[in-house]
Amino acid sequence: TEISPIRLIRGRFLSSIDLQSRLAVCVIDDQVARKLFAFDDPLGLDVKIYGSYYRVVGIVSQVTPGETTGAFGTKLATASKGGGVTGNVYIPLTTAKCRFPELDFRFSGGSQSAEQVELQKITVKVDSAEQVLPIRDILDALLAHLHKKQDYNIVVPLELLRQAARTRRIFSIVLGSIAAISLLVGGIGIMNIMLATVSERTREIGIRRALGARKRDIIIQFLSETLLLTWVGGVLGIILGSLIPALVTYFGHMPTIITGSSLVLAFGISAAVGITFGLYPAYRAANMDPIESLRHE
Repeated sequence: TEISPIRLIRGRFLSSIDLQSRLAVCVIDDQVARKLFAFDDPLGLDVKIYGSYYRVVGIVSQVTPGETTGAFGTKLATASKGGGVTGNVYIPLTTAKCRFPELDFRFSGGSQSAEQVELQKITVKVDSAEQVLPIRDILDALLAHLHKKQDYNIVVPLELLRQAARTRRIFSIVLGSIAAISLLVGGIGIMNIMLATVSERTREIGIRRALGARKRDIIIQFLSETLLLTWVGGVLGIILGSLIPALVTYFGHMPTIITGSSLVLAFGISAAVGITFGLYPAYRAANMDPIESLRHE
């Protein structure tokens, strides 16, 4: 099967062994052979290419426009032996990638070519906006150490950082509003439950007052029940709030962080909600008339 239109004149073309072993061998065209080795046999001799020596293993016909390289080689446009000689020289692709990392290799339609490119821009991606400025300082120190002069420029997208900060503030406000509404609705629900409990236990309250219980004792009793109710809800919420991020991290491969301070804060907020919305039912129970309470059926 013909994989290259290049016609071999003498020697051999690049082989899979040259590719696998990254050998310093080359195939030159007849124009380079005539200019560099006018009175010598090129096969077995060395050619200096970009400061490295390559052993000539084959000679091919001069490539005309539109022709392609072989299956294992890539074309370097310039070969020299003490001076500038232009022609086509082919070396193994793996050797080229190893010895010329600054070259950009392109493949199209079975052809392979390489050209030298200049590095113009490096884009650094960070995990969060808070890391941008610290990473900028680290890169600046690293480049200053590697470069003898400041021939580089570090550009930080400050407008994107400001937009990210505004987005975070809006997101925090929205989440805070949702949390506040949820706490308000939950607190009203707790208060209604405790008011219903006070109404159902009116006779019990009257008996306790008749036996000598003070208003403070009634208030402490109902506040304790309210706190117990909210603490149970808080514990369930903390369990679910810890389980869901863990599932997101496991299945969605998105890192989540739960700090101990956030758990303590959540537990404290649930207790505060219980005390706030449990005060009215507790005071209402404490201020009941003992005689009327005993008559309640």
